[in-house]
Amino acid sequence: MELQEFTVAKAIWNGTVIAESDDTVLVEGNHYFPRSAVHQEYLRPSETHTVCPWKGTASYHDVEVNGERNHDAAWFYPAPKAAAAQIKDRVAFWKGVQVEA
Repeated sequence: MELQEFTVAKAIWNGTVIAESDDTVLVEGNHYFPRSAVHQEYLRPSETHTVCPWKGTASYHDVEVNGERNHDAAWFYPAPKAAAAQIKDRVAFWKGVQVEA
């Protein structure tokens, strides 16, 4: 399992910083931001769920900025398996959300 910590990371979509933290965890090439570092006003509920064999069941959020919605662009593991405990209460992004670290 790949696990690293970085000094500064930003998640940007539609020209807006939606998350920024000096405490991200990198797992499988994805930066997981502490939930407290994510601007919640840009997240919208999603009913999507997927299952990872070693991390558990992921839940998703749509990201909405300036009236544009990016469906299921943020995900998190509400109750990750023990092997992925480091990503509990953290959010990752994809689908065009640019993460700079």
